Amino acid sequence: MSEHSKYDIREWKKKLAPFERPRISASVWQLVNSVGPFLILWVLAYLSLNISFWLTLLCAVPAAGFLVRTFIIFHDCTHYSFFKSRKANQIVGIFTGLFTFCSYEQWKNSHATHHATNGNLEKRGVGDVWTMTLQEYAEASWFKRLQYRTYRNPIVLFLIGPLYIFLIDYRFNAKNASKKEKVHVWLTNIALVTIVLAVGFTIGWKAFLLVELPIFYIATFSGVWLFYVQHQFEDGYFEHNEKWNYVEAALKGSSFYKLPKVLQWFTGNIGFHHVHHLNSRVPNYHLEKAHKSDPRLQDVPTLTLLTSLKSLTFKLWCEQSKKFIGNRDIRNFIRKNRAA
Repeated sequence: MSEHSKYDIREWKKKLAPFERPRISASVWQLVNSVGPFLILWVLAYLSLNISFWLTLLCAVPAAGFLVRTFIIFHDCTHYSFFKSRKANQIVGIFTGLFTFCSYEQWKNSHATHHATNGNLEKRGVGDVWTMTLQEYAEASWFKRLQYRTYRNPIVLFLIGPLYIFLIDYRFNAKNASKKEKVHVWLTNIALVTIVLAVGFTIGWKAFLLVELPIFYIATFSGVWLFYVQHQFEDGYFEHNEKWNYVEAALKGSSFYKLPKVLQWFTGNIGFHHVHHLNSRVPNYHLEKAHKSDPRLQDVPTLTLLTSLKSLTFKLWCEQSKKFIGNRDIRNFIRKNRAA
């Protein structure tokens, strides 16, 4: 067992317990300074249409930043970490979920599965990025390879994917969804249709789309990118079920995305993703303190804006080297297999 697994999850839970306690003042203030500026900038973007669409786009960029920050609040609520009260988390989670077109119950369940199975080769497929191993890809049919290559293409993954996921995919229930989750999804859909129709008919559909789409697209693109780089980096972590370890998956399979302070603020400290995966009950505004509380939490895979770009080249997980690999290594592997 590696140094990171020296303490089991119960001991890490005890160590991080002091950071679990949400502060009502911090949570309420974060809600105000995230949702409030977003709504103000949305209105300013609409009013700026009478002046210049370029001014509208200028408003859209910070508005998208505040929407990402609002999503982090929603995300914390799904973990019951934003407020002490479970009910308060549910209410605020449902409310903030509407801004990002997410059903609270649906997202809570799929994301909990992601946390419980991150890096487990036998339990891939729920709430994660489709990842095949090199061996699986080599043995796959040409059609499945085509599907995979299409899915992992940056144009599909980051330019088409964000709108598809948030506008279309989240509108439908999973086959194994509970009755409660199904009800939440359809109630969310009804609420969203009502809101969109009301705003669209009030200000005009052209104006609505010119304001909402740039903001929503920038925000969802940023969200998908953050999720991708936090788990798809060269020295990541994937193991078969018998060797899989929760602590290992958190500290090796979730990156520390070291962002400039302004981006760290807009992304709600989600860059401290290793801490979040180690203990999801730590509210986002305590993650940095938790990160600094133990040297082992700083000795983790670290990415910057520049180094994270390399993740775009990664396609498959190689079980032999325990690394993500790109097209060149894939071609070499397949060529050798054919020669053999």
